[in-house]
Amino acid sequence: MTRSKPPKYFVLDTNVLLHNPESVTSFEDNTVVLPMTVIEEMDNFKRHNDELGRSARQVIRKLDRLRAQGNLRDGVQMENGGILKITVETQDMPGLFMDMSVPDNRILAVAYALQSEGHRVIFVSKDINSRLKADALGLDVMDFEKQKCDFDALYTGWHQISVDGELVDRYYQEETLTIPNGDFLINEFILLQDESNPKHSALARATGPETLSHLVKERENAWHIRARSKEQRMAFELLLDPAISLITLIGRAGTGKTLLALAAGLESVLNGETFEKMLVSRPVIPMGKDIGYLPGTKDEKLSLWMQPIFDNLIYLMRLNHRLEEGTVQSKVDKLFKDQHVELEALTYIRGRSIPDQFVIIDEAQNLTPHEVKTIISRAGENTKMVLTGDPNQIDNPYLDSSSNGLSYAVEKLKGQPLYGHVTLSKSERSPLSAIAADFL
Repeated sequence: MTRSKPPKYFVLDTNVLLHNPESVTSFEDNTVVLPMTVIEEMDNFKRHNDELGRSARQVIRKLDRLRAQGNLRDGVQMENGGILKITVETQDMPGLFMDMSVPDNRILAVAYALQSEGHRVIFVSKDINSRLKADALGLDVMDFEKQKCDFDALYTGWHQISVDGELVDRYYQEETLTIPNGDFLINEFILLQDESNPKHSALARATGPETLSHLVKERENAWHIRARSKEQRMAFELLLDPAISLITLIGRAGTGKTLLALAAGLESVLNGETFEKMLVSRPVIPMGKDIGYLPGTKDEKLSLWMQPIFDNLIYLMRLNHRLEEGTVQSKVDKLFKDQHVELEALTYIRGRSIPDQFVIIDEAQNLTPHEVKTIISRAGENTKMVLTGDPNQIDNPYLDSSSNGLSYAVEKLKGQPLYGHVTLSKSERSPLSAIAADFL
């Protein structure tokens, strides 16, 4: 007779719950342990008027519902068959020499005590330092893996295939081209390259698993910006296609992802009149505080944080109007005065329904998967959303290139008819920008 293995005890750090409020139910039929310090930290976060505060309140409400089923100290059964416990820390642990005034150490003490009692314990944290300390105590440690993807193998939005030269010629002659067993994803771009002459090639867009269609000539440029690479051409194809509602653009600094999105937004709002306005936002991460800690009114606070957006808008207006600097600035100011462009903090987007708008979320690599889901779900009728960012440059201390919301969205949404993605690799900002990206 086979004896079943004893259940594991997963001790969760506070940051895991803030990263994903549903994480308590993510460990199957095992025991999830929340140290009392975690509950106290949730209590501190619940007052915040941001995504962390909302996550804390969601966790607290979930725990309160579970409390109705029994005593949380003894453990209550969850719907997935697991047990949830809240444990009070022991201040004096033999063999454990740590400063118990530090919250992280009190959380680790719970995991250490459970392991000393003979349980199979795994400490789960998004904080690298906490995982290092846990490892030094002889504990098994792990990051929260549920919403992670393999960034090195992330979908790029296009790939190249070698074909017979006759097939390339046929593609140019026909409206669509069928390639048996193509196994293409919808809205994926395919570079058809002549196997005997690499310069003889064609760029196509998949409209079915075996069907390739031509790119639309009218989508080669927007707001006097022309695509400088095949990847930028792919981006414009998606940005200017009214049938695509969600686009993700990934690329290092200088690849043009934000500039292309803004150019397409201005073109669609002012010339195409497809949308009522363009809404631009970005997470306020590197400041370490909410925008309320910056000086001035809400608009003045946003203008400080949105300076890269202003720089791009000034560049675009100069290209379009060929005017002096002062006049260019007045044109940019008029965009906001006439409400063609609006800047908004992500904090205030939750709860809104956003119809008829071209929405750009810049620096989206600093968002969690839960935050990205929240933002995308705000889209109303006739709204296009564009998420841009570089997963190799993350300021959020609890995210990395594989666990951030931008990478997660790319992995989960590829192949959806309303969605398109392009990874831009070549820096087009300037030769200096390119060598900085390559060598520094």
